[in-house]
Amino acid sequence: MLAALVVCLGLPRTAEAVRIKDLATLQGVRNNQLVGYGLVVGLNGTGDSNSTDFTVRTLVNMMKSMGITVDPTKVKVNNVAAVMVTTDLPPFAKTGSAIDVLVSSIGDAKSLVGGTLLMTPLHGPDGKVYAVAQGPLVIGGFSGGGRAATAQKNHPTAGRIPNGALVERQVPFKLPNGGALTYQLNDSDFTTASRMEKVVNERFGSGTAHCIDGGSVRIEMPKNYDGRTVDFLAALEDLQVQPATQARIVVDEKTGTIVMGEDVRISKVAVSHGNLSLVVSESAKVSQPPPLSNGQTVTVPKSKVSVTEDKGRLMVLDMGVSIGDIAKALNAIGATPRDMISIFQAIKAAGALHAELVVL
Repeated sequence: MLAALVVCLGLPRTAEAVRIKDLATLQGVRNNQLVGYGLVVGLNGTGDSNSTDFTVRTLVNMMKSMGITVDPTKVKVNNVAAVMVTTDLPPFAKTGSAIDVLVSSIGDAKSLVGGTLLMTPLHGPDGKVYAVAQGPLVIGGFSGGGRAATAQKNHPTAGRIPNGALVERQVPFKLPNGGALTYQLNDSDFTTASRMEKVVNERFGSGTAHCIDGGSVRIEMPKNYDGRTVDFLAALEDLQVQPATQARIVVDEKTGTIVMGEDVRISKVAVSHGNLSLVVSESAKVSQPPPLSNGQTVTVPKSKVSVTEDKGRLMVLDMGVSIGDIAKALNAIGATPRDMISIFQAIKAAGALHAELVVL
């Protein structure tokens, strides 16, 4: 049974202020994605099968690098699984820092429970090794069963290694001691950028901040903060800005989930809701001829069709109603979350919904 959830954020019109550090990021300060190919060993017969050729080759090559020569045709890898290891290298990570890694099977392994990742170099887009991962996996699921039935929880073919990678190479980045800095908004919006510019100028003086566009703000470091870039950024990112949000409704037809923002508004519209149920049932009727009549026994299908239509009610929604009024009105006509998805799509098609409708 799919769970249906409607989240209605009936907040007041005055939104809460948010710190700049939660709205924007300093240009150049970002994570860097790393990836590597490795082997997980120590599995209890739940590893890759011998038909997974690249696992066999990898294991043979690894043994050869250790001075052990084996025949590939005699290698069984049911206790070994080939995996891809991924992680994000955080900004300002220093050599020797530990970071978490995600390990995912790429073969036909059934489970990685109890496995240990062997030393795996993690490469950046430039092909250089920035970290090395190794250690026991933490799996948030299990899989087991017999010939007739199996049981599985979550995904046993993917797991994590907390602090499983050590940084071997730093990404070069140096904060400027003065001059201009550029902040990029996490969600581009002209109103939010303008409000951020105003707040910064009120705190550090006119001309300190200048909006480049709806997604970035250029900030000049004050002279009294020369050589103290970290102190300036700490004071800057702690400032409170009231963000502007876009009116949006997000619906997920697979789960029946609906999420509506507080700025959703509709024009005056009438909505009618009624359910039409069509039930077709089939049954078989046997026709048997009388004795000694040389007839044949035949099966005659019999169909029964019933149509049920619930009484629909017309609900009028006034212009400019709030999200709470929309939810109450739709609940009043007995609309389920899945019905609401169709209703919102119809209202949008009618041109009465003043919000972006996002269908996942």
